[in-house]
Parts: sequence; structure tokens; C-alpha cells
Amino acid sequence: MSEVKLSLLAETLIGSEIVKLGAEIREKINSGQKIYNYTIGDFDPSIFPIPQILEDEIIAAYKNKFTNYPTAEGNLDLREAISNFVKHQQNLDYTASEIIVASGGRPLIYSLYRTIVDPGDKVIYSVPSWNNNHYSHFVDAHHVSIETTEKSDFMLTADDLKPHIKGATLLSLCSPQNPTGTTFSNDELIKICDLVIAENKSRLSGEKLLYVMYDQMYCSLTFGGIVHHNPVSLRPEMKAYTVFVDAISKVFAATGVRVGWAMGPSAVIGKMKSMLTHIGAWAPMAEQKAVAKFLLKNKDIEVYLANFKSEINERLIEIYNGFQKLKEEGFLVNAIVPQAAIYLTIQFDLVNKKTSGGLTLNSQSDVTAFLLNKAGLAIVPFSAFGASSSSSWYRLSVGTCRKEEIGPMFEMLRKALNDLD
Repeated sequence: MSEVKLSLLAETLIGSEIVKLGAEIREKINSGQKIYNYTIGDFDPSIFPIPQILEDEIIAAYKNKFTNYPTAEGNLDLREAISNFVKHQQNLDYTASEIIVASGGRPLIYSLYRTIVDPGDKVIYSVPSWNNNHYSHFVDAHHVSIETTEKSDFMLTADDLKPHIKGATLLSLCSPQNPTGTTFSNDELIKICDLVIAENKSRLSGEKLLYVMYDQMYCSLTFGGIVHHNPVSLRPEMKAYTVFVDAISKVFAATGVRVGWAMGPSAVIGKMKSMLTHIGAWAPMAEQKAVAKFLLKNKDIEVYLANFKSEINERLIEIYNGFQKLKEEGFLVNAIVPQAAIYLTIQFDLVNKKTSGGLTLNSQSDVTAFLLNKAGLAIVPFSAFGASSSSSWYRLSVGTCRKEEIGPMFEMLRKALNDLD
């Protein structure tokens, strides 16, 4: 039988590297191996359940027979609740007509790319970052991928952006960022906004504008003195060029509840609605009704977030301190101080190291395999987020981390590292 010929998109689309890694991890766990799986950008509900009030509202919505289609742009009561929520939480003013709801952030990001980008248009994004390379491929964009470094906490800078901004159609930003758990500073984001504003002012009437997609899924999960900043609050003129993507997915450990929203210029939001009408990626009716009620409960939300953030931060800090101790002991590891989200950026600079059995770690992929096979440590290399294959940095997620397992994890890791010459 001859090889099946499919579309060029299907033939050239790269599958999720994290999913591939997950399959290997599951195989090892099923065979009885102890694996500390820190690859998943998700939550173990037994450790991080959704708010009880939200769960109760979902159950009540199903009992009240809210099982039909929602409206294409999202139910009005939910969009009004989102408007109230972002005003209270982020001091952003968006009306219901400037908000669209979908089943989490992914269909919103996809529809935004489809709405703004034509084949060959320039899309700018930094790496490591989540899935921008794949979404740009979906729309046959001209990729401008800017690799960041630890010097900027792996966040894009205005100096990085400036040489590439001319003629771009979409600038994809994320803060707090997946995979790094780091954030834009006030000053740096202002500089980026000023570049966008200047670029749009330079364009002729009738030319396409440069829009910014601002993914702020983790904006409520900041720690210590870190403050979340957004383009519109810093530069109100950016409201005409910015489309926010957000959801309950991460801030309320509700990844499977599938309620997300985008906010932006009504003309863009309206076309995204048309796109999603055909795709049909709506958030379920019952969940919309439940979230509409839940988002109005500001005091309950504050209580939930206080505990939720404390539990996440405790894990991040303990693991960060563990890596700092290993570094002080002379091991070639490092970590960036946790700032936000559920992620810790860590480094294993072990290429060319040899095991006691004589095996040389010739590449970073060998290092990743060594950590999994010898230390039982499953983490995601930054190369899975578009960075160079030689990058020695990784994402570690604490969404499924049990505090009592952190000590034993470091014992296994130290033992494995001690095996290297």
C-alpha cells in the first residue's frame, strides 16, 4: 500500500514534544519505576482542587438542566461577570461586547492567529514560549523567533524586539510566562509598548496594524514582591492593539473545566466570534453558568487564592532552595528565583559528563534521558518550547508535586549527579 498523502499542514505539523515525553514517562511508571513527574502544566486535583464554591455551582447548573448550546460569543451573564472580575482584579475596563468566551485559551489563541495573520505575515515571538511556533505554522506565517537568555530571565526585551518589529503583524507575549515562570518588569514592558505604538503610527492608512497577543493565564499567581503588568494599564493607547487571553484554567486549578476568554478591540473580537462559530469550541453551557456566578464572589476568590498561592509558592521555593544547595556543593545545576505561575526554571549543564559506567552525555537530550532514567526526574527541556536543542535549561512544574516527595526527589537526584565524572 502506498503512503497516504495528506495536506501540507498535516504533513509538516510537529506533534507536541511534551506529549511524546509523557508517553515515555507513563511507560516507566506502569513498569513500576519511581518517577517524579514535573512535566505537566496541570494540577493533580487531589492536591489542588478547584474552589468548592465553583464545584457546587457547576453541579447546580447541570441539575438545573443547563445542557444546551451557549451563545457563540459566550453567555452575556458570563461576559458581564468577566468584565466585573477583570475590573476588580486587574483594573481593566472591558465591556461585554469586547469579550469572547471559549473552551479555554487554545481556541482563542488559534482564532486570534487566524483572524489577524495572513500567510507570509511576520509573527514575532520569543523562545522558549508555549506553542507559538505551532500556531504560527498553522497560519503559514513568517516566523521571527527570538531566543532569550537567563540574563533577562528568559523574557523578551525591547532591545531584542527592535530590529524585527518593522512590518510585523502579530507580537505574541506571555507574562507570567510558560515555561519560565518569569514576568515582564514594568520598565521593560513599557519600552515594548512604546515600540508597538511607534510602529503602528508609522503605518499608512489602510495598512494592517501590529497587534499584541497578551497571554496572562497566570497573572493572579505571582509571588513575593512580583507585580503583574499588562500593556493597556501601562500605556492606555495599547488598548487599540492588544488582545488579552485568559481563563480560569490555571488561576483556579480548573484546566478541565474549559472556560477561557479573550478581551480586545471589538472589531477583532467580532471576527474571532465568527471564526469560533464555525469551529464550535464553546465553553459548556453549565460551566459558563457556574463561572458567571463564581467570578462575582470576590471575597471567596481572595480566600481561595491566598491558600492556593501559598501552597504553590512553598513548593517552588523549597525546590529552588534545593537546587541552590546542589549548586553550592559544586554540581553543575542552577535555578532562577521563582516569580510566578507554577513553574521553576532550572539548569543542568551536564553535556560531556561521563557516568561511572563509561557512558558520555554527548547532547542535552542525553542529559534529559539521564535525569529520567537515573534520577527518576521528569522535566521538560526548553527545546520543547522552541529554544535551541543545546539549551541546558528546563521547565519544572509543581502542579502535581507532593511536598513530602521533594526531599526524596533530591536524594535520588544527588545520587545520580554523584555518578558523573
